[in-house]
Amino acid sequence: MTCRLDPVAPAPPRSAAPLPGPLAWIGEAFDAVRRAGLERPHRVRGGRQGREVVLDGRRLVNFGSNDYLGYCGDVRLTKAASKAACAEGFGAGASPLVSGQSQAHERLEAAIAALLDVPAAIAFPSGFAANAATIPALVGPGDLVASDERNHASLIDGCRLARAEVAIYPHRDVAALDRVLASAGKARRKLVVTDTLFSMDGTLAPLADLADVAARHGAMLMVDEAHATGVFGARGSGLVEAAGCAAGVHVRVGTLSKALGAAGGFVAGHAELIRWLRHAARAWIFSTAHPPAVAAAACRAIELVGAEPDRRTALLATAASFRDRLAAAGLDVAACGGQIVPVVVGDAARAVAVAGSLATEGFFVPAIRPPSVPAGGSLVRTSVCWHHTADDLARLAALLVRHVRN
Repeated sequence: MTCRLDPVAPAPPRSAAPLPGPLAWIGEAFDAVRRAGLERPHRVRGGRQGREVVLDGRRLVNFGSNDYLGYCGDVRLTKAASKAACAEGFGAGASPLVSGQSQAHERLEAAIAALLDVPAAIAFPSGFAANAATIPALVGPGDLVASDERNHASLIDGCRLARAEVAIYPHRDVAALDRVLASAGKARRKLVVTDTLFSMDGTLAPLADLADVAARHGAMLMVDEAHATGVFGARGSGLVEAAGCAAGVHVRVGTLSKALGAAGGFVAGHAELIRWLRHAARAWIFSTAHPPAVAAAACRAIELVGAEPDRRTALLATAASFRDRLAAAGLDVAACGGQIVPVVVGDAARAVAVAGSLATEGFFVPAIRPPSVPAGGSLVRTSVCWHHTADDLARLAALLVRHVRN
């Protein structure tokens, strides 16, 4: 099956008209963003995700994608999506509670539950929606949420929406979490939320220790496996499996848009938990489901994760070798432990300059700046994927050493 889209020329810039009075503040606010070196580029991508990517008409080796297993552009997902679209149409039409759950979504939720070896799962339109909806469904006023300081924005927003008391504990600091939970006082419920693989600095959560602390204090433990699903564990279900602490994790969140190459998010766990979310998770109740074709593509990706374990094995070995090479050259790769390999440069403008230099040499490695990372912790973020070659990694390592040291 061949799919082709004609190239799209960038739209010509429009002349800037003055902002209406009530919106005039936006110009001043954006000027402050620009002066701080935090303006984000708008790029247009041509073609499909893969080892190479075309950005604004320039072909680059792609180290900026979360396509860890190389499934985003895999024709097997395209075929599964096409077949489902022919059978069920493209759009889902409405919320599953209104118009019914599609057969593709029903199969997907069963496949997710099987992958994670749990009783049930629920699919959301996005991973962000899954986190933002699940936390308020579990806790509210009078409850306590303990959240790692480097959690993803979707977890942070979920905490805000819950209107519970939120205690931010230092990154991966189990002792500090223990103190937070011990001082919870009369909190009705306690919830610990953490990423398992932190998306910006590539560090891994100490899951077994977190599970022990949560159990000691009678707290729920919710983890976001967005960047770990498909990559870690004997089955590829994530770091919970790899750490052997599934019994101590009560709520497992993940995404279908990264290693699985599709779109959407999910929550998995006890059947009663999932039944509760179908009644209490507002982003699921009040959102149209993503298209059945997307669900079918994700289901096919889960099949491939089971059938092709060599991809994640090779990916993690390659990432470890690349990480070790950069560290041996004296670059600051933080304490990363997976396929996300950051190089910390500190200043936001310097991170942008390094990313620009790499692009001129044919590599797309995005600059990550506040608020995605703490002030003074700007970095260039390398996402190692299964399809990167030894030559890609050797050339990029040499370029990083040259441009970061200068």
